[in-house]
Amino acid sequence: MLQLSRKLLCIILCLSIGACAPKGRYYQHQDSAPKIVPEYVTTKDAIPRYEPYAPANLRPYNVRGVNYQPLLSGLGYTDTGQASWYGQKFHGHKTSNGEIYDMYQMSAAHKTLPLPSYARITNLDNGKQVVVRVNDRGPFHFNRIVDLSYAAALKLDILKTGVGNVKLDVIHVSPEGKITIGKQTPIKNLNHQKQSRYIQVVALKNKQSIEHLAKKISAQYQLPYRILYTGSIYKLQLGPLGEHINLPKILEKLKRKEFPSAYPIDVN
Repeated sequence: MLQLSRKLLCIILCLSIGACAPKGRYYQHQDSAPKIVPEYVTTKDAIPRYEPYAPANLRPYNVRGVNYQPLLSGLGYTDTGQASWYGQKFHGHKTSNGEIYDMYQMSAAHKTLPLPSYARITNLDNGKQVVVRVNDRGPFHFNRIVDLSYAAALKLDILKTGVGNVKLDVIHVSPEGKITIGKQTPIKNLNHQKQSRYIQVVALKNKQSIEHLAKKISAQYQLPYRILYTGSIYKLQLGPLGEHINLPKILEKLKRKEFPSAYPIDVN
């Protein structure tokens, strides 16, 4: 009888714990900082390098009824606003880029920057700076422009306040290794072109082959593309290309490699 009572008590305790445990993907209901900060917390900035954008993360998406359209390139991107941070609740879970979030590394989340990207974050209240690798989506609050990892927030000294006033400058690295920080060309020059510029790369009959080729070339040159179907032919075109894109240089590379018939196109 005593053994039976003990078993019943264990079952009741297990059910009670299960009922109180958080449900869903994350163990914690509320995010938090680690109670004990390990010695290996990263204090070094992320090192920018060329990485092709993940095509899957260039697709539009919807969160809480709001549509978001990721940028095709982070070149020249600069923004100011509030930064928040995320920590223990998300630690060890997948980011939007498919990687594992490590709150002790210099990383960040952004709503529309192509993934992965690199950015320099400046705390406008104290002048401190950090370079992060953007590999996640968020924060989904109208007044916040970036969500920092615990390590990045620690270096910028915004852990206690929870948010901070920051400036974000994308650090863009070209396939050739050229680094551009922040704005290079005025926004108005990019958005008010009389014509849209494209490069006709190749024409094929096989749809799967040209789609595979399109993704490969788009990732290699970090440029958008479109596929036009005319009759029985699929045409692959890189573009539209902004005025900051060196079209002759890209065309020369395409011709020198495996697309000698490539040519420029202007579309009104």
